[in-house]
Amino acid sequence: MKNVEISNLPLLFVFVQTCLAQADFAPYFYDNGPSSNNGNLALFSLSEDTPVGTQIYQLNGTDPEGQEVRYGLSFDPGSKEYFRVDPKSGNITLVETMDREQQDSVDVNISITDGRSKVVERVTIFVTDANDEKPEFQNMPAIIDVLETTESGRSIYKVEAVDRDTGSGGSVTYHLQSPHSSLFAIDINSGVLRIKSGQMLDYEKTKTHFVTVIAKDGGGNLNGKEQFMSSSATLTVNMIDAQDTPPFFIGTPYFGYVYEISVPGSEIFTVSAKDGDVGNPNPVSYSFEEGDDGVFGINKTSGCISLLVAPIYLKREIFNIKVRATEISPEAKDLDYGVTTVVIRVVDLNNNPPTFYGENGPQNMFELTMYEHPPEGEILRGLKITVNDSDKGANAKFNLRLIGPGRMLRAVPQTVLNEAQVTILVEDSAAMDYEKHHFLTYKLLAVEIDTPERFSATAHIIIHLLDTNDNAPKFSSDYYIARIPENSPGGSNVVSVTALDPDSGPWGEVKYSIYGSGADVFLIQPTSGIIYTQPWASLDAEVRSKYNFYVKAEDAEGKYSLAEVFVTVLDLNDHPPAFNNNFLEKTMVIGAPVKIEAMDDDAEVPNNVIEYAIMKAEPDNNIFDINADTGEIKLKSYIKSMAIIQNITKKRDCSWSLVVQARDRGQPSFSTTAVVKIDITEATQLKGGPLGSFIEMNRNNSLQIIGMLFGIISLVVIVTVVISTATFLRNKKSNRILPSRRVRRRPPKQPFWNFKSPFKSSETPREDFTVQEEQQEPEVIVNNVNYNNNFSTVVRHWPPPPCAPSLPPPPPTYLPGERHWTVPTVSAVVVPKPKKKPTMDRRDTVNKALVSELKMRLEQKKMASLYNT
Repeated sequence: MKNVEISNLPLLFVFVQTCLAQADFAPYFYDNGPSSNNGNLALFSLSEDTPVGTQIYQLNGTDPEGQEVRYGLSFDPGSKEYFRVDPKSGNITLVETMDREQQDSVDVNISITDGRSKVVERVTIFVTDANDEKPEFQNMPAIIDVLETTESGRSIYKVEAVDRDTGSGGSVTYHLQSPHSSLFAIDINSGVLRIKSGQMLDYEKTKTHFVTVIAKDGGGNLNGKEQFMSSSATLTVNMIDAQDTPPFFIGTPYFGYVYEISVPGSEIFTVSAKDGDVGNPNPVSYSFEEGDDGVFGINKTSGCISLLVAPIYLKREIFNIKVRATEISPEAKDLDYGVTTVVIRVVDLNNNPPTFYGENGPQNMFELTMYEHPPEGEILRGLKITVNDSDKGANAKFNLRLIGPGRMLRAVPQTVLNEAQVTILVEDSAAMDYEKHHFLTYKLLAVEIDTPERFSATAHIIIHLLDTNDNAPKFSSDYYIARIPENSPGGSNVVSVTALDPDSGPWGEVKYSIYGSGADVFLIQPTSGIIYTQPWASLDAEVRSKYNFYVKAEDAEGKYSLAEVFVTVLDLNDHPPAFNNNFLEKTMVIGAPVKIEAMDDDAEVPNNVIEYAIMKAEPDNNIFDINADTGEIKLKSYIKSMAIIQNITKKRDCSWSLVVQARDRGQPSFSTTAVVKIDITEATQLKGGPLGSFIEMNRNNSLQIIGMLFGIISLVVIVTVVISTATFLRNKKSNRILPSRRVRRRPPKQPFWNFKSPFKSSETPREDFTVQEEQQEPEVIVNNVNYNNNFSTVVRHWPPPPCAPSLPPPPPTYLPGERHWTVPTVSAVVVPKPKKKPTMDRRDTVNKALVSELKMRLEQKKMASLYNT
């Protein structure tokens, strides 16, 4: 910055220019993936049948500074420009027709600019195929010559057609235009044209056949519709005339022998054949068709078979030689022929190892294609294996053994003499799994048993496995645990589940879904397995903090597996503690604490864990302690009496006001306060014994006092019922005659009970409950009317009724020789005799006597226990 000072002017203008370096970030494209129709054209593909003028994509990007962006699109020099872009909206329009067969991808440069910076990206747009090409014949139309004697079922021509489309639209199948009326048949896949089975060509009927072949593709999409394309061509088949009867052999079957003394050049056997057309026969020429192994020769004219090598070099014991007799035309061309078999046996040689044969002769490589997991015990019929040892006797005996992975297959038989058809059986179906082995390679060994040479042979067996939908999708875990904060907005990701299906193709594609009682607030992306909350979902840990539901992974055929998802809604500290009332009144007895309590509606610790603290106390701060965890307030340990408190406050009014704070332990922490008024009092012993003390201590808890009284009354009732039941049972079982008594009572004077207030002070504890005047129980005269008992009239002095809870009266005096009645305890009350004496029968007299004596016994026991103590 430059400072310029200008003096001697009326006005001073100073222009200061400051250049601030501001960072300018380049704009960029959004990468929304191949499934999106806007973004940066990443992995974008376009069908070749898309109409010109179609809007195919929208470029989409942004500038970090929020500047307006412009889009651009360009091609390499010399390249055809297929697209055009709108600079403002980014919409890309197709302007030229596309052809995948000519160009299957287009490279373009896309750009985005904010006016200052420009970003250019090079992307490739892939052109996908549409079924717009017909199959084209490669070797049609054509003209071929076929001998009229060609066997039925033999192939005569192979039609080839090519479709430049891909997929099903590029596959070609072959058909005949008139398959039912034709003598020919064509293989739908290979295009091999054959003579129909059971049909024969006849030159005399038709000399030329015109076969129209149709090549059809597998169909595909074109302009939004399913389209099948086909083309046709004609094959001209000319018949070649031939003699109808082939030569035939005379004197079949033929057998010959080679001995150990035979020498090269020895004649083994001579065959003879004639032309079947006896009217105009042609000469016959002899030749070997197969089976001679190069060790035998035949004279073309005479048909004499001779040995070419020494017998020691013969590798088989039996030779099945096919000899052909062919007609020779006047032009020296081969015409029709006949074939016979000459069996030549080698006597007593042991120079042939075991040999494996297929359908077409010796073979040491066998292949088979089959589906995985065949049934156990199934025979692999596609493997046609024959094993042979041409030696004789013990020289032709050998063992078979199958060597390969595991014990999936088994070969039978295990021991062979001369020759056997080898059968391969499935032994372990589960192990034949395409997902583990796409192909299996085995070695089939044949080893001679009892020969010194121990000749052997090996055949290789290759089995190609085809996949089936034998696996259900499997989750990476049996359960998934996720946590999500309770303030997460709707649509938030919760957890991603993964399941894999090892099957190939569509069977390996997995679709996800969720269900269960806890799944109503969640959604899952069917392809990716991402679980997220519903857009409207509002999670609250205080309402519900645990969700569990099931996620299902399913393949194309409905095979599925399940996993359980546990979602925990994490609690946030969004509730402060709260007291029931912001102003509390408590009464504290010295030595006993008072408790306050606040509640926090948060769901989890530490958000709902509350700590208590005294913030302020009046008139003095240093008198109370509070338990931070429980909220119990108590006096300092050195305060033992009211006198100490009054010395601290200098007042007789022991009332304190405390400001108590309740704070939770969450982050952030919330707190609230309440004013607690505490009246301090000193514990007083209620006059009247333990009951008074209990009432005094619990005078603020009336429910506890009521509960204690109710318990005492219940106990008395239970004891009374038990005693009454026992008395009844004893009297019922006893054979004794019950005493019958007449009871005479004098009406007593009712004492006046004066209950003093337990909450007023008294000089002595005994003054809490006192009786002003005690009256003795009226004298009861019992006349014994039971004449079985030799007792005279007994006069008893009954003790006074019990007083609560004053000292008991002295025990009564009993006359010498007085009998103590043993009467079961019955709960009763002795009442004054009414003024008018009721009329009593014998039963009433007995019952009253029992009750009186029962009461007397109870009082005796009670007074005895009191005096003993």
